[in-house]
Amino acid sequence: MKFGIIGTGSISRIHAQAITAMDGSALHSVFNHRLASAEKLAAEYGVKAFSNIDAFLADPELEIVTIATPSGAHFAPAMAALKAGKHVLCEKPLEITTARIDELIETAAANGKMLAAILNRRFNPAMATFKQACGQGRFGMLTSASCYVKWFRDQAYYDSADWRGTWALDGGGALMNQGIHSIDALLYLAGPVKSVRADTACLAHERIEVEDCGIALLEFENGARGVIEGSTCNWSSDGHPARIQLCGTEGSVFLADESFELWDFKTPHPEDAEIRRTLTRGNETGLGANDPKAIHFLQHQRNFEDVVNAIHEGRAPSVSALEARKSVALIQAIYQSATAGGERVFL
Repeated sequence: MKFGIIGTGSISRIHAQAITAMDGSALHSVFNHRLASAEKLAAEYGVKAFSNIDAFLADPELEIVTIATPSGAHFAPAMAALKAGKHVLCEKPLEITTARIDELIETAAANGKMLAAILNRRFNPAMATFKQACGQGRFGMLTSASCYVKWFRDQAYYDSADWRGTWALDGGGALMNQGIHSIDALLYLAGPVKSVRADTACLAHERIEVEDCGIALLEFENGARGVIEGSTCNWSSDGHPARIQLCGTEGSVFLADESFELWDFKTPHPEDAEIRRTLTRGNETGLGANDPKAIHFLQHQRNFEDVVNAIHEGRAPSVSALEARKSVALIQAIYQSATAGGERVFL
C-alpha cells in the first residue's frame, strides 16, 4: 500500500522508517503546513511533499494516511482523510476525547475505510506471550493488575513547543501522553475497569496546564484491584522502564518495557523455561523513558503491518479505533475523579 504522512518531526521520521522497512508498502508522500518541513522529510525518502491538505488527499495513488500531529490535532486531519476515501492510522491517543473518537468511528464506517491507532507497545514478543498467559487462565483468579510509568521530562521538553502541556493539544499530561501505552496494555491484558478514584498534580514543571504526576486506584470488572501511576518528574540516569504487573491466585507476571522481571506460575508449562531464557529483563534501548527521540521504529513497523494485513483480509486490526477508545475513556475518568477530589467514577 502507498502511505502518506501528516506531520513532521521525530515521530514522522519514525513513521517513514517503519513504512520503508515494510514489504509490499511504500512511503508515497508527506504533508505539513510548512512546506519547508514537508520537503525536508520528503527529500530524505524521495517522495512527494505537500503543504496543501486538499492536494495531498486528492492524490489518487495515496491509500493510507498516518497522522503524527499533536494529540489534540488528530481530529481534523483524520476526518479529512476519511472523507477523502483514505484509510487512517493515527498516533496515540487516537484523539483526546471519546466524543471525538466516536465521531471519527462513525465517519470511517460511513466511508467504508479503516480507522486504527498506533499503539506500538502491543507489538513485541513479551506482550504477545503475556496476553497468551491471560487467555490460558494461568493466573487463576486475577486479584491485582497495575502499571507504573515513572519517567522524566525536563522543562525544556515542555518549553520546546507551545502545544506541549496544554489541555487543548496534549489532552493531558503524564497519563494521556506518556502513560497511555501502559494503560492500553493494562486494559488489553486485565480487561475493563469498573470504577476509579484518582489524584493528579503538577509538582516539578512550570508553565504547563496538565499533570506531571497522577495516581489512580482501580476496580476491574473481574473484581481485581490495581494502581496506575504515571509521572514525568521521576529522574533516573537511564530511565525507569514502564512496568505492568498482574497477579492472581495461581501466578504473577511483572513486565518491564519489553522483558519480564518475573514469570512465575503455580502450575509450570513446558515453555516457561524458554520464556525465562529469552524474554527476561536485559538492556533494552529505544523505548523513550528519558528521551522520546530514542524510540525505535520496529514496533511501529509491526503495528503498520497488522493494519495493512487487516485491510487486505477484511478484518478489524488488533489496534482498532474501538480498542484505542478504551484507554482514552479510562484516562478521562481518572481526570474526572481527580478534578472532583478523588470521588469514585464509574466507567
